[in-house]
Amino acid sequence: MRNENEKYCFSCGAVIDSKAAMCTKCGVQQPDVMKNRIFNHRWLATLLLCWLLGVFGIHRFYLGRTGTGILMLITFGGLGIWYLIDLVIIIVGGMRDRYGQLVKPYINE
Repeated sequence: MRNENEKYCFSCGAVIDSKAAMCTKCGVQQPDVMKNRIFNHRWLATLLLCWLLGVFGIHRFYLGRTGTGILMLITFGGLGIWYLIDLVIIIVGGMRDRYGQLVKPYINE
């Protein structure tokens, strides 16, 4: 599990220092997220997918979480309850993708 001084590489998913410009494992340059609050389009796409097709778990497939996506598809979003919980979690910026990266409205790590 990572702490506040670590982040995941956007390419290979390795745990690296939160201020690292390049991944020490794969050598891929990391996006500059230290600038002033860049709007996260992935958050908006996740929010819209959850709002429009949330009972089918499409937003979870989009984030690479296929196991729980299939469960949502089979149970129709936990009969709507799981879907509503996910919607709130996405709005407040607490949803994570398959690599553990937070999907939040602004990137300001």
